[in-house]
This record gives sequence, structure tokens and C-alpha cells, in this order.
Amino acid sequence: MAVFPLLLCLLPLAPASSPPQPATSSPCPRRCRCQTQSLPLSVLCPGAGLLFVPPSLDRRAAELRLADNFIAAVRRRDLANMTGLLHLSLSRNTIRHVAAGAFADLRALRALHLDGNRLTSLGEGQLRGLINLRHLILSNNQLAALAAGALDDCAETLEDLDLSYNNLEQLPWEALGRLGNVNTLGLDHNLLASVPAGAFSRLHKLARLDMTSNRLTTIPPDPLFSRLPLLARPRGSPASALVLAFGGNPLHCNCELVWLRRLAREDDLEACASPPALGGRYFWAVGEEEFVCEPPVVTHRSPPLAVPAGRPAALRCRAVGDPEPRVRWVSPQGRLLGNSSRARAFPNGTLELLVTEPGDGGIFTCIAANAAGEATAAVELTVGPPPPPQLANSTSCDPPRDGDPDALTPPSAASASAKVADTVAPTDRGVQVTEHGATAALVQWPDQRPVPGIRMYQIQYNSSADDILVYRMIPADSHSFLLTDLASGRTYDLCVLAVYEDGATGLTATRPVGCARFSTEPALRPCAAPHAPFLGGTMIIALGGVIVASVLVFIFVLLLRYKVHGGQPPGKAKAAAPVSSVCSQTNGALGPVPSAPAPEPAAPPRAHTVVQLDCEPWGPSHEPAGP
Repeated sequence: MAVFPLLLCLLPLAPASSPPQPATSSPCPRRCRCQTQSLPLSVLCPGAGLLFVPPSLDRRAAELRLADNFIAAVRRRDLANMTGLLHLSLSRNTIRHVAAGAFADLRALRALHLDGNRLTSLGEGQLRGLINLRHLILSNNQLAALAAGALDDCAETLEDLDLSYNNLEQLPWEALGRLGNVNTLGLDHNLLASVPAGAFSRLHKLARLDMTSNRLTTIPPDPLFSRLPLLARPRGSPASALVLAFGGNPLHCNCELVWLRRLAREDDLEACASPPALGGRYFWAVGEEEFVCEPPVVTHRSPPLAVPAGRPAALRCRAVGDPEPRVRWVSPQGRLLGNSSRARAFPNGTLELLVTEPGDGGIFTCIAANAAGEATAAVELTVGPPPPPQLANSTSCDPPRDGDPDALTPPSAASASAKVADTVAPTDRGVQVTEHGATAALVQWPDQRPVPGIRMYQIQYNSSADDILVYRMIPADSHSFLLTDLASGRTYDLCVLAVYEDGATGLTATRPVGCARFSTEPALRPCAAPHAPFLGGTMIIALGGVIVASVLVFIFVLLLRYKVHGGQPPGKAKAAAPVSSVCSQTNGALGPVPSAPAPEPAAPPRAHTVVQLDCEPWGPSHEPAGP
């Protein structure tokens, strides 16, 4: 029984069972404030001096503020598994790079602030996964490119898009047109030079469009503007009315902006930048009758052109008007021409036929059109037979001309009459081109003594193939000038002006002396040099012939030497000593006897002893013994 009270005394000492605790959260990053006691959880790190996204973030957070730090990049793992995040602020950092899929796990995100960073482009994968995003703020970056698919995942939910204060020259207008729920679109302070017609026609919920301070010269009418009570509203109008801001643009106030002028306003300060008559005037103070356009006028077209089949041909057409006219070409068969495998149409009005065919000849029509009307001009093209093929080894050429190409020759009577027939404008009697060559011409004009105070003469000229005027300044005491560096076979229009000081006003003035038209001589056709394959084959044959001849000569020399040395190889023949017939005495004398010298003149007969000699061949085995 004594044990029972002891057990009762020990029972209070046993630890009581504690209630279950919730799962521990991640520690709050250093220099950050975390709200984890109640939902929603938030992590606040503004101005904390962070260089990167803290790795110890609570992945359950619904709000993450990392503004005013020094974060340079957002990596894929920085925001992984934060599926409950609703608001993310990365404003005013130094972010240059956002990894593809960096926001892929943020499927619940509603607002993303990336303003005040250093982003230069936004690709298709960088905003992937933001299927519930409503507010996207990208202002004050360095964006120069926005990919067409960058906003695909949030196109149906996005309500606020701010792209202001960037370097955007172009936008994916087709992608912006799919933002059916957008209410506010900020495009101000960029480098946009044009807006395509109908770019905002599908933005039915758009309430504010800001295009302030771009490079827009005109704003095309849009179905959205005519459908909503745009601008023409009294003060205090309901907020549902569309607000359009377009001040700070170099507006060209012509008939294309009449639709905008008809929407009266009182509270904006837009101004006209051009034409000169309206430059600087308040846009809404210019009357509708002053918003005028000028119909196009064709100022230059190519003369009749003849080319052989298979060669390229360039047809030129220039026109002026307000607004600047657009030039199109119609073929002799009535088809509208554009860029294709055989033709290229350039914005400056030039049509280039890459390869002409016999059926391409005829009258081509140049059509210049703008909002005020259109003008047409005809250009004749003649396609002749193809030139005869030249043989590879042809050396035919034009007879040489005495002197260099710049040599001047007075025009003959026949050529002069032909050129007068081809001349459109008669030559002024005051200015004459007395001599001309292929690349030079001598211009002469009479003395202008009746004009007082002449400072100099000015020559202006250009060829029929281009519109570029070339100027030459000539001293006042000169009455002729040699033009050089001309193109051969071209027709030139030339005018001479006298530059003098007007005594009445004291200003410099000009007075035309006269004009002339002349044609340079056609270029000489140089002797056709053999083609490269011909030269290469000739060199190979010549080199092979030299090699074969050298081998034959070498073999002939070897055979000759072999015969001379009696059938022995030349090396062994050189090592062997020459063989000669030597006689030795048989009376016991030692050593060989050298050959007898040449016989001397006959001497008187005397008695002598007869000695018998044995003759053996002299060779290496019969070397003389020592004395």
C-alpha cells in the first residue's frame, strides 16, 4: 500500500503530451520583413541591398516585394514551387536577363512589376506559365524587341500592359490585337514611327491608349475610334469613354488627320510639326479646310529602254505629293507587278527585271497614288534578241581609238544630226558642248560682262540614268570647263549659272547662263581575253609538253653515254682507268714500259740489237711497280 502513494507523487513529474504543432516555415531572409503569422504570407525586401533573389524564401508566400535592390538576373530556380504567389515586384533593380521559364511555376500570379530595369528584349519563353496574369508593367527598361509570342500565355487575362519609356521601334501588332481584355495600353515615350490601320480594332475593352512622345507623323483611323465616344465628350464624362493621348509626336497635318481634327477637344496641347505652313500651330486651332493633301506628280521616269533578252532591266519612276505617294507598276499585260523570282519592286519606285524575256517588251505603267489621287506614266521597254555567244579564244575587238578614253573629239555632222533628232530639249545657244569623248566633255559659255559683280560660275549636270545633280564651281574669269569622270554612252543635261552679288539686296543671287544636252561616246569593246578554262587548259598542255620533252632528252643522254662507254654503266666507266696498248721487254726488265714518244726525224743508220717485245693491254691490274 505504501507504493501506491509514491506513484501518485511521481505522476505530476511526467511530461504532459503537447498538442501537434504546425509545420515550421522557412526562416525570413536577412534584411527582409516576413509576415507569417497570418494568411496571406508576404516577404518584404525593398531596398535591402540584395544582389540576387534570396534562396531561403518561404515558398508559401502570396506576396514578394524585391524592389530597389541590385538583382541582375532572375534564374529558373529562384521562384520555383511558389505556386501560391499572387504579387511579385522586381521594380528598380538592374535585371538584364530573365531565364526562360523563370516564372513557369507562378500560375496564380496576378501582377508582375519589372519596371525600372535593364531588359533589352523579351522572348517567347520568358513569360511562359503566367496564365492568370492581369497586370504587366515593363516601363523604363531598354526594350528594343518584343517577340510575337511573348504574351501568348496571358493574352486572354491581361488587363494592364505598360511598355512606356523604352526603345521600341516596332511592335508585334498582331499579338497586341489579341489582348481582348486589356483596359490600359501604354506605348508612350518610344520610337514608334507608324501604326498599321486596324491595329486596335479588336480591343473592345480598351479604355486608355497612350501614344505620347513617339515618332508618329500620322494616326490612321481605326474602327475602335469610330465605335466609341472618343475624345468628343464633355468634362466629367463616364470613365468608360476611351482616352487617347498622342501629344509630343511630329504630326503631319494633312488630309489624313481630318478625322482626328473633327473630334473636338479642349484640354490637350498637340501641335503640328509639318507642313511648313502649319508647323508649330496648335492642332485643335487649325481649321479643317487647312488639312489638305497634294495629288502625286510624276517628276522622273526612265526613257525608252532597249535590252537584249536574258539581260536585266531597271525601270525608274519618281513622284512627289503630300502624303508621299506609293509607286506601283503594271505590266504590258495588265498585271500588277511585285517582288517575285523575276522582278523586284523597290520602295523608291524602281522596278528591276532580273532576267528579261522576249515577251516582256511593251509599255509598262507606273502608278503613283496617295490619299489625294494618283498619277500614271508610261515606260517603254524593248527586248531584242540575245547577243551572239563569244568564243572562249575570241580576240575580236573594236578598232583602237587614238588616244585615251578622255580624248575629246568634235562631233561629226552625221552624229550631230542624229543627236539633234534624239534630243528632247534644244541646246541653248549660250552654252555649248564643243567636244566630247567617252568620259569627258568640254563646256563653253559666253562672257557675262553685263551682269555686274559675278563671283563665280556654277555648273549643274546629271545623266538620264539617275536624279543626282553634280555641282562644279568655276572661277569668274573662266568661260570653259572640262568635265571628266563621265559615264560612257549616257545622255547628260547640263546648265551653267552665274553667281553674283545683288546690288539691291546685298545678297548672293544666281542667273542662268544657259543649258545644253549632250551624249558621251559609247565605251569601246575591249579585246575579249581568253576565258579562264581556256587559259588553264593551255597552261596544263604546255607544262606537260615541257616535262615530257625533258624526260626524253634525259633518256637520250643516258643512252648516248652508255654507248660511248662500251655498254658499261657511266659510273663504273668513270671509275675504270683508260686502257692503252703497252709493251714490256722480255729480257728481264721490271715494270711496264711507258708508251713510246712520237718518232723523231730520221737519223743516219747505225748498228743496233734486235729485242723481242711482248705487248699486253694496260689496265688497273697492271699498275707500275715502284722503282
